[in-house]
Amino acid sequence: MKKTLNLLGIIALITGFSMNTSGIYACTNILVSKNASVDGSTMITYAADSHVLYGELYFWPAQDHPEDAMLDIYEWDTGKYLGQIKQVSHTYKVIGNMNENQVSIAETTFGGRSKLRDTTGIMDYGSLIYVALQRAKTARDAINIMTSLVEEYGYYSSGESFSIADPNEVWIMEMIGKGPNNKGAVWVARKVPDGYMTAHANQARITTFPLNDEENCLYSHDVISFAREQGYFDGKNKDFSFADAYAPLDYGAIRFCEARVWSAFRHVNEKEADRYTDFIMGESEERMPLFFQPAKKVSTRDIMNIMRDHFEGTPLDMTKDAGAGPFKVPYRWRPLTWEVDSVEYLNERAIATQQTGFSFVAQMRNWLPNPVGGILWFGVDDANASVYVPMYAGIESAPYEYAEGNGNMLEFSPDAAFWVFNWVSNMSYSRYSYMIEDIRKVQTELEDKFEKMQPAIDNTASLLYEQEPSLAGEYLTEYTHNQARITVEKWRKLGQFLMIKYLDGNIHPEKDGKFLRNDYGHPYPPKFPGYDEKYYRNVVKDAGEKLKMKELPPEDKN
Repeated sequence: MKKTLNLLGIIALITGFSMNTSGIYACTNILVSKNASVDGSTMITYAADSHVLYGELYFWPAQDHPEDAMLDIYEWDTGKYLGQIKQVSHTYKVIGNMNENQVSIAETTFGGRSKLRDTTGIMDYGSLIYVALQRAKTARDAINIMTSLVEEYGYYSSGESFSIADPNEVWIMEMIGKGPNNKGAVWVARKVPDGYMTAHANQARITTFPLNDEENCLYSHDVISFAREQGYFDGKNKDFSFADAYAPLDYGAIRFCEARVWSAFRHVNEKEADRYTDFIMGESEERMPLFFQPAKKVSTRDIMNIMRDHFEGTPLDMTKDAGAGPFKVPYRWRPLTWEVDSVEYLNERAIATQQTGFSFVAQMRNWLPNPVGGILWFGVDDANASVYVPMYAGIESAPYEYAEGNGNMLEFSPDAAFWVFNWVSNMSYSRYSYMIEDIRKVQTELEDKFEKMQPAIDNTASLLYEQEPSLAGEYLTEYTHNQARITVEKWRKLGQFLMIKYLDGNIHPEKDGKFLRNDYGHPYPPKFPGYDEKYYRNVVKDAGEKLKMKELPPEDKN
């Protein structure tokens, strides 16, 4: 565990801790209950949006440990050694953020009140996730493990929202420390009602909650009393709001964080979500509900597409303003806020963003054996221009192209999925409106193939599992590794294709992926598409007189 945590110590999802969420805008999660999905799956998503996170698929094999074994804990963001905890006798296999029991966990950091961070604690948020995955049989089990760990060893991180799911239940849990003089954390966990979904994006979302409903709501014994002691709340218990007490909203939290939740909700129930447009624009105090009911049941492909969102079709559409440039680029380089003439402005923060290390859609299915039922649909880099490859819970190793040790953030590897996908996406940012169409074709082709093959793969693996569980593992490992290799190779060829097609700002004619030649074997002349009218008008406004074509004075024939 020490070696693995050091490798992952490059993750710096959060830097700094403030009273609110200003300056903390990484990661997005979507949570779907089983009766809200088309096939009865439960689902959670994660976009790990760090500028220094190397996207790779983590893997821990199942292991037995001696009775006196201890586990070293290193801070997930920095690699700093925090201390030791007792190891358990047996740990489960973990593939990325899903274990062999189909338990999956994801997170977003909301920061919250800075004085509540306990730098003497041992368990940071990343260690909570991966230690719990190695120990939990169910989502409720994971909640108990995580909260028990912080109670025994202290909580090192700032405020955190967790998505915790198994094939039957989906939970959102929010947690924040109690400061250096109070060991442990205060927290609330709520089960997503069947038929509903929720989302969180770096802002605490649990407000009031039922106080006597252990089937659907769990919380620390002092979550309200501690808030009273600190002066964060003085009303009746039934009116206590976790988010308002521990992570009060400001405009940045709404526009950068809640806006992503709102946009996700719009994908599944546009009419209902549009009621909260004024809230997102800072013009209303009517907050969105924690749980949201889709107008129709959603599929894994629906959720994948939400992870690719840039506010398209909303007042925040990132392709519509001048910042998008002539090629409608839905990306804005950091920082998120900037000033002109002492006035502060912002860049939108969408679900899909350029700095994503990896993202996934975790799908859990209770009608199949665990090795077959759990699929971590996994992609690296910007979710918008990535491919979600199926990584089954039953695989025995991570595919080479996605595995730890194949390159890193400061060492390019031509075989690593992270670098191949980054090559393509970074190329596309300069000519987005054109290149994204070519990217979509290959992306859709691959994901269509996975979707069509899935019933046959599920059925074959299930039959093999009945015959001998190890055979199912071998079969799923071979299938997953082959698809990972094929995906990366196709993406590499896509990059080569884009380089040729859009060389030097031109567009070389092609048909069905093959570049056209004349009767003599030479390339067809390229097209020169230029820029759109809006771009030219802006240029004229800025430098029209300098660039205007002029007629020379008539020649003097005398």
